[in-house]
Amino acid sequence: MFVTINTVSLTGLDGTIIEVQTDISNGVIAFDIIGLPDATVREARDRAKASIKNCGCDFPRKRITMNLAPSSIKKEGSGFDLAITLAILAASAQINIDDAEHTVFIGELALDGSVKPVHGVLPMVISAYEKGIKRCFVPEQNAEEAAVISGIDIYPLSHLSDAIDFFCGTNNIKPYKTDLEAIEASRIVSALDMRDVKGQEHAKRAIEIAASGLHNVLMSGPAGTGKSMLAKRMSTILPDMTFDEMLEVTKLHSIAGTLPSNVPIITERPFRDPHHTVSATALSGGGAVPRPGELSLAHCGVLFLDELPEFHRDALEVLRQPLEDGIITISRVNATLSYPCNIMLIAAMNPCPCGNLGNPKRMCTCTPHQIQRYRAKISAPLLDRIDIQIEVPHIRYDDLSALPQGDSSAEIKERVNRARKVQLSRYENESITFNSQLTAPMLDKYCQLGDAESKLLRAAFDRLGLSARAHSKILKVARTIADLDGFDDIKSSHIAEAIQYRNLDRKQY
Repeated sequence: MFVTINTVSLTGLDGTIIEVQTDISNGVIAFDIIGLPDATVREARDRAKASIKNCGCDFPRKRITMNLAPSSIKKEGSGFDLAITLAILAASAQINIDDAEHTVFIGELALDGSVKPVHGVLPMVISAYEKGIKRCFVPEQNAEEAAVISGIDIYPLSHLSDAIDFFCGTNNIKPYKTDLEAIEASRIVSALDMRDVKGQEHAKRAIEIAASGLHNVLMSGPAGTGKSMLAKRMSTILPDMTFDEMLEVTKLHSIAGTLPSNVPIITERPFRDPHHTVSATALSGGGAVPRPGELSLAHCGVLFLDELPEFHRDALEVLRQPLEDGIITISRVNATLSYPCNIMLIAAMNPCPCGNLGNPKRMCTCTPHQIQRYRAKISAPLLDRIDIQIEVPHIRYDDLSALPQGDSSAEIKERVNRARKVQLSRYENESITFNSQLTAPMLDKYCQLGDAESKLLRAAFDRLGLSARAHSKILKVARTIADLDGFDDIKSSHIAEAIQYRNLDRKQY
């Protein structure tokens, strides 16, 4: 008997419907799986055989030929187990799967028939929905994640026998529903607050601008001036995510296996802070089966690199193209995959190896050669891609002993959200959502300058020897400052403030 049921295979963020074509016939007893299966998929033969027997069903002692179509796509992972096992039961007439054309099965099987969770269920379900699938059977632990998508029924399974009883009509499984409103209401309020940072009002202002337009930031200053404190509190002022952004971020974390089991959808912008020993592959992503790296896991959020010059040079150079394009491409022998990485890079560094240069209370012990070699670890092209470059000076005792001053994170976030709404409205017909993503044609459209503003920018360009990229960065930051201040047009004050944030250009770093 011949049957076909469906499952889903992932290639990057894109899913493909895989037909599990199964034929059971008389002949020499065998079980062959064809269609470019990897070792894990081939091992499904043993898991299927054991789970069928342990559920009280009969494993057919005949010739079983199974083709995973389309055969041109390499099949990887254990998520095919459930579909392979149910295809055998259907082909041997032990169950009858109705409407198999519009149904997919995803899940790994244990030898006792338990259905185990798999990575990447959310992008699989989204792809299935886009291709007209009406029902999806998934592991019980993945049900809440999968049910985020409306328009497709999600049936949770804890054991193979649940599916067998369902298709035999002895067990009615109800589709699972996820309460997104309850998830939104249960957001955890961070204990961190911008008000914890004493002094450094100039740096706080720069951080607020960066959060409003998703601009990259480099903070330079002596050790102990609050650079890390500022960076770690960035997540408390970032604008709220749209639902589409939540889905994109959750898909990436689902594929990487970093999505917590009790979190069906990520509602807060990611904050990733890898150690400076991180490799280039860990940053960009990769492996035999390419998975998202730190860059992609920070998508729509923050990638914080503390002690920037201590990172390996090859790891830092990996950042250059993704910071410009918002996407990273991983090429391997088996596949070439692309993952999104629209991130805000926040980097912190000391001005010299000993960390005391610029500290009025401590003497720097570094030689000019050591300082130059330390700074040279960061290439000029990488620095050029950082929109806001500021110095965080030594803090005075009076600032430390003063009562908390300045705006709280909640007050800053309110202003950031207001600026974000302006950008969403402005770019509703464009392919971008933040000022930092403006392309060259969009700069001409949305960052037009008056005569006074043009003269000021021209003078800065000539005097500081700015690059074309730095010129566009100043315009983008000025556009964000204007949005924060509630102006439709960019004024001279906005241009002047944006120029002040090109600190390394002004000092010819």
